[in-house]
Amino acid sequence: MILLVEDNPDDAALTLRGLKKNNITNKIVLARDGVEAIDYLFGTGMHKGRDTNLQPEAVLLDLNLPKIDGFEVLARLRADERTKLLPVVILTSSNEEQDIARGFNLGVNCYVLKPVDFEQFCRSGSAACTGWS
Repeated sequence: MILLVEDNPDDAALTLRGLKKNNITNKIVLARDGVEAIDYLFGTGMHKGRDTNLQPEAVLLDLNLPKIDGFEVLARLRADERTKLLPVVILTSSNEEQDIARGFNLGVNCYVLKPVDFEQFCRSGSAACTGWS
């Protein structure tokens, strides 16, 4: 299972399409903001009672999210024993050097820029995230 944390419906659809095109067949769980992502991962809020022993194989995380931004989500993941080793890929439109550095300082595994073009998206996603099935 992959947790996709993305508030923009167009970007979420593009990501899902890119994963499918690259034969990534994992179940995808979509969280539309940082709070929903945290709730899902830790079995709180709207996901209270979810079996948190069943964690995603990876998290695709946008940075510009409502309620709690992607950096805060990443910091919380890395601070908790249950999720500190969970592979996280930041998938964002920000190519700001400070955002890239901050992501890696917080422990992201991969930083991928969202391309505007679908074919370019597929190429960047498959190159950055090979080995997931």
